[in-house]
Amino acid sequence: MLAASSASVQSLYLSLLSSEFLSQARERENNRVYSTPVVMLLMIIQRLQPEGSLESAVLELLGLPASLWPDPCGRLRPDARAMSTNTGAYNKARQKLPLKAVEEFSDNAFAQMTAGTNGSLPAIGRRAFVFDGTTVRTPHTKALQQLYPPTSNQEGESHWPLIRMLVAHDVATGLGMRPEWGAMNGPHAVSEQPLFEQAVQRLPEQAVVVADANFGVFSVAFAATRQNHPVVVRMTAARAKSMWKGPLRDGIDKRIDWKPTKADRKTNPALPLEACVRGRLIVSQVQPSDGSASFLLCLFTTLEEDVAEILKIYGLRWNVETDLGSLKGTLRLDQLTCKTPEMVDKEIQIAMLSYNLVRAVIYQAAQQAGATPRSFSFTRVKRILKVYGAKIAAATTVAQSERLFALMSHAVGQAKLYPRKKKRPAYPREIWHSAKPFPRRKAQS
Repeated sequence: MLAASSASVQSLYLSLLSSEFLSQARERENNRVYSTPVVMLLMIIQRLQPEGSLESAVLELLGLPASLWPDPCGRLRPDARAMSTNTGAYNKARQKLPLKAVEEFSDNAFAQMTAGTNGSLPAIGRRAFVFDGTTVRTPHTKALQQLYPPTSNQEGESHWPLIRMLVAHDVATGLGMRPEWGAMNGPHAVSEQPLFEQAVQRLPEQAVVVADANFGVFSVAFAATRQNHPVVVRMTAARAKSMWKGPLRDGIDKRIDWKPTKADRKTNPALPLEACVRGRLIVSQVQPSDGSASFLLCLFTTLEEDVAEILKIYGLRWNVETDLGSLKGTLRLDQLTCKTPEMVDKEIQIAMLSYNLVRAVIYQAAQQAGATPRSFSFTRVKRILKVYGAKIAAATTVAQSERLFALMSHAVGQAKLYPRKKKRPAYPREIWHSAKPFPRRKAQS
């Protein structure tokens, strides 16, 4: 379990820093002010702030704990001249931040937080991770435009370079694994399936893969089972009908040997000749919670549990939609502002690391309140941590710090999602057409 003293983003981050990581950073960077641990923490603080500016991160520098500088240089000593609040040095440090160090720390932090939380589903006695894809926009720079070409339609080419990103989130705790991403368009475009094959290799041992119909293909099921991960994936009606070899109906629960088709082998030529996934095809009439019409849900699974339990597990898939909302909305990952491919890679990973730190705090609050982590509001907890984090850092005595920490823990414990007793009315989807007083921008040659 996570220690109660780690129930804040900054203290949790410090607890995840290993002595080996700190010593390597000191040897590589000659004990500079903007060291790797310091820059990563400032980028996390920047990502958790509403405005997320470089200046707001620099202003946090002198409030950071002294443990980040075991052997402080002259500029950090009490009698030294006040440090500049300009952003140039911090910006250069961000650019020079080693991508490998960010990746290693992100993976290590995710492993530690996963090991310190209990995310096993009672029905199956193991964790389950939901996979889903989304898109991220970047600034319109030449380098990013070449690497992540914009999308196009009948109106022409879009302005923003577009990234396809794949995430995997624990359905119980909400913790997210480091994403995989690539180009959505152009000659080097990647689909969600190849990204899944890369991500599943880093999934915790024997975790269940839960995914929608985009992942209900042979290559996904085969890649997961080769890594000893059970699957619960939705199938399209056409694919399920082909596997069933007849009309679909409620109540189907058939054991099948899923083998690749000619089309599967054409798109995945590396599949072994004996490739096969043994599992069950389940078809059940389900009623959506939003009151819409019932439909036949088709699932393929390698689990042996009852059909009712399999349906409950797949029903948790919706959690990833709210997680993506937190990542892209609350943490502003929908539109990146960095202008180089290297900074894009670092910002995506820092965003997921920031998200996980908040999720770990939510887990601690849920443990103390005897509730589930998913019953807490991510946005409310983030706001509480922002307010009390600065006050705790400015505390002058241990008693004052402990009092503020207790107040913060109390506030986090009350940050539960409001239960909705009445269904919110559904409004028709309409488009508000705006006037177009400006001429179309001409493509530059």
